[in-house]
Amino acid sequence: MKKVWKQLCGLSVALVLALPAMAAEVQGVRLWRAPDHTRLVFDLTAPAEHQLFTLRGPDRVVVDVNNTRLRAQLDGLELEGTPIERLRYARHNEKDLRVVLDLKQQVNPRSFALRRHQNLPDRLVIDLYDRAQSEEISLQQVSRERAIVIAIDAGHGGEDPGALGPGGLKEKDVVLAISRQLRKFIDARPGFSAKLVRGGDYYVPHRERVNKGRQLRADLFVSIHADAFIRKSARGAGVYALSSRGATSETARFLAQRENESDLIGGVGNLNLGDKDDTLAGVLLDLSMTASINASLDIGSSVLGQLGTLTHLHKKRVEQANFAVLKSPDVPSILVETGFITNPQEASRLRDLKFQRRLAEKISEGIVSYFVSHPPAGTWLAANPASRSRRHTIARGDTLSGIALRYKVSVAALKELNGIDSSVIRVGQTLTIPSG
Repeated sequence: MKKVWKQLCGLSVALVLALPAMAAEVQGVRLWRAPDHTRLVFDLTAPAEHQLFTLRGPDRVVVDVNNTRLRAQLDGLELEGTPIERLRYARHNEKDLRVVLDLKQQVNPRSFALRRHQNLPDRLVIDLYDRAQSEEISLQQVSRERAIVIAIDAGHGGEDPGALGPGGLKEKDVVLAISRQLRKFIDARPGFSAKLVRGGDYYVPHRERVNKGRQLRADLFVSIHADAFIRKSARGAGVYALSSRGATSETARFLAQRENESDLIGGVGNLNLGDKDDTLAGVLLDLSMTASINASLDIGSSVLGQLGTLTHLHKKRVEQANFAVLKSPDVPSILVETGFITNPQEASRLRDLKFQRRLAEKISEGIVSYFVSHPPAGTWLAANPASRSRRHTIARGDTLSGIALRYKVSVAALKELNGIDSSVIRVGQTLTIPSG
C-alpha cells in the first residue's frame, strides 16, 4: 500500500511539473513622452520574460513577451510627437506575444522589467531614446556678470504619480503647475534665470535630476513636492535640506523614504540602490558638501520664512533628511513641501490655481531675498549692487551689529525701521535696510 501511495504521489508531482505556467496578461498600456526619449509601459498580471531586437528597412523595434496575452487596447495611444508610426501585435510561437513598433526615425531602445510595488503591477518598460536630442541642456556660461541659475525640480511625473489626494488629485500635476509658476516669478527678476528639470509629464530618475542641476551649474536646486503622511491630520508646508547624520524627525524620515522609492515606481533600469550610502559617505568628507548643506539650510530658512506668511508650517525650522534628490556635492539643494495632499483641507487649497500661484510667489521671494543678500561672486547681481533692494535675510551667524556694519548704518536705525525692540533676531527673518 505504501509503495502504491508513493507511486501516486510521484505521479502527482510529475503532472504538476508538466503543467504549463499560467500565461501573463497585458492589462494596460501607457505612453509617455520626455524631452529625450519615449517610454512605453505594459501593465502585466504576472512577471514575464521578454526579448527586444531591432530591424532595418523600414526601422522597427520588436518585443517578444514570453507566455503572455494582450488584453489591452493599443489603438487609443497618442503617437503624435513620438518616433512611433504605429503599433502592431500578433501571437508568436503559439504562446508568446509579439509587439512591433513601426518607427518614423531611428532610436536607441532599452527595455527592463519592474516588479510589483505597492499598488502598482508588474510592468515591462520600453524606452526609445532619440538619436539626436531635440532639446539640449543649456549650460550657463561663466562670465563676468552671469545670471544666478535656479534649477526647479517638479517631483515625480509620468509613471510615478506621487502622492494621491481626494478626488484623484495627483502630486505630480500639482507640483508641475507650481514649478512652472515659480519659473515665471524667478525669471521676472533681473539677474536670475530659472530652468525646469522636468518640463512635462514624464519621469526623471533621482540621479539624473541631481546631475542636471550640476550640468546647469545651478546656484540652487529646489525640488517641489506636495507629499502624504500616514495621518490625514498632518498639515503644513515645510522645507528640507540634506542631512549628513540622519533625519531630524519621524516625518522627515518617512517622507525621505517615500520620495527615495520613486525610482522603483517611475522605473530605472540600471538602478543600483546599494551604492548610495557609500557614495554619500565619501562625498561628505569633502568640504564642498558641508558648505552646500550650510548654504541649503540658510536658503531654506529664507524660503520657510516667506511660506509662513501664507500658510501653516508643519515645522518652524528647516528639517534635514537623506533625500536622494538633494545629494549634490556642490549645489545647495532644498526640498519644499507645499502641503500634505492627504489632508482634505490642504488638498483643496493645493488644487486651487490662485493658491498655487501664491505659493510659487512666496518660494520665489524667499530664494531671491537670500541671493540679494548673498550674491555669488561673478554674478550680475554682485556686479550691480544698486539694483538690489535694501533688504537682508538673516542667515546663521548674523548679528544686528554685523549687519549694520555691512550696510554702513547704525544699529539703532536698523532696529527702529524694522520694529525690533531687542537684540534677538531669527534665521530666515528679512530686514529692511535704512538709507545709508
